Amino acid sequence: MAGPLDQYPTRAGVFDETVAGDGAVREAYRQMVEQFEALGLEDVRSRAEYVSTSYHDQGVTFDYAGEERPFPLDIVPRVIDAQTWAHVEAGVAQRVRALEEFLADVYGAMQIVTDRVLPRHVVTTSAHYHRVAFGIQPVNGVRIHVSGIDLVRDGDGVFRVLEDNVRIPSGVSYVLTNRRAMTATLPEVVGTHRIRPVAAYPARLLRALRAAAPSGVQDPEVVVLTPGPFNSAYFEHSLLARLMGCRLVEGRDLVTQGGRVMMRDTHGMQPVHVIYRRVDDDFLDPVAFRNDSVLGCPGVLSAARAGNVTIANAVGNGVADDKLMYSYVPDLIRYYLDEEPLLPNVDTWRLEDPSHREEVLDRLDELVLKPVDGSGGKGIVIGPQADRAELDALRERVIAAPRGWVAQPVVQLSTVPTMVEEGMRPRHVDLRPFAINDGEKVWVLPGGLTRVALGEGELIVNSSRGGGSKDTWVLSGDGRRTRVLPRAQVAFQTASAPQVAQKRSEAEPSEQEQQQQQVRLPPAGGAPC
Repeated sequence: MAGPLDQYPTRAGVFDETVAGDGAVREAYRQMVEQFEALGLEDVRSRAEYVSTSYHDQGVTFDYAGEERPFPLDIVPRVIDAQTWAHVEAGVAQRVRALEEFLADVYGAMQIVTDRVLPRHVVTTSAHYHRVAFGIQPVNGVRIHVSGIDLVRDGDGVFRVLEDNVRIPSGVSYVLTNRRAMTATLPEVVGTHRIRPVAAYPARLLRALRAAAPSGVQDPEVVVLTPGPFNSAYFEHSLLARLMGCRLVEGRDLVTQGGRVMMRDTHGMQPVHVIYRRVDDDFLDPVAFRNDSVLGCPGVLSAARAGNVTIANAVGNGVADDKLMYSYVPDLIRYYLDEEPLLPNVDTWRLEDPSHREEVLDRLDELVLKPVDGSGGKGIVIGPQADRAELDALRERVIAAPRGWVAQPVVQLSTVPTMVEEGMRPRHVDLRPFAINDGEKVWVLPGGLTRVALGEGELIVNSSRGGGSKDTWVLSGDGRRTRVLPRAQVAFQTASAPQVAQKRSEAEPSEQEQQQQQVRLPPAGGAPC
């Protein structure tokens, strides 16, 4: 009987997380691989088809090239040993703490500019630095209630930060649903591993949101603000609201009165104290930003300034997401925390620097160029995969607006076995750990979202580019469980998990504009009920 990893190829210069260069299976994966071999390739393949079918039946789909598809969950989990995760966890928490200090500073005293650690123009020319947020002081000092720090492993297996997401990071719903699906699909494999749980995330998030409520509020009303069901991340919005026991609201459900935010319900107007918003800054408050927005609530920013409502994440956080700012984060860690960065950046050229720009323009066909305010893989040009016309057009754009671009070397992302038509083959992955800051501690969800590029050799993992995901197992101790749960008990626990009957995938900031247009019109087939 053929084993799942028979004829599994590895490539020089690429770190495979399961199989070492000499062909030996790494310790963290050894038990899982043995169990997969016992199941046999055909059994594993049939279970993989079951996962796809179940996601389709439950409505866990996403839009790809105008077509609704089941969100791809690969049946082979990604496994991270306890020691490796301890380093990642500490590095992510360190980065979030430094970015919190940075945001407090640039929307306040700007001491980092005075001390000449960071040029003023790097902050003020960022498209996401909003002067209307200047001077707003969060009650408990938290602006980054939720973050998603994207990591990759390079050819040496070193985790590096690829980018920071501290505006509206998305994808945690798939961490929760992936674990549930894997428990149902591979109960005998899950049951023999000591895997750190992920189910505590909604309770942790709610606790952090309640801790951010305005002073003097004993029982804060927390709501989840969504752009509406047309948004690609609506599945996540509704799932988190349900798991936290919070109201899911749209902008039309909220109104400001006397500097306070109120919510319309069947009992009249009710006060709102914390808004976990999934609406971009530009659409959040038509008084402060786009006056044609129908997705937000007029006056909500003034209510936040008055200290009567907390907006999570804070308005203006996007300046810390700017990819030019990303290149300075190691300096921010040293300046604010007096520590050395635990997780290194990917080497980055700042194209506003003439010497950097000259070098990069000579090497466009070797490097990756990224727009500083891009997301979801949009706008990225991978030099070795681009043709001459693309590179010539890119050169013109860089010369015209160098502040809008950074360049990085092509990082050969690590690979993990992935079930494809030919069997299990290596595919490139990244990792988005999610962190929650409640004002006392930065808690990092064990594992996070592993995204996988399903095409052979593909390096962009985003679902908007056809990528999928994996369940990420962070092992506890040596990872082995001495007692195996009976199948009936596993089935009962799985049946007790929250049911999923929604839609969509990870949100991209640019989709807010599309949503703004769609929300004006009734769905096809008539007016809404």
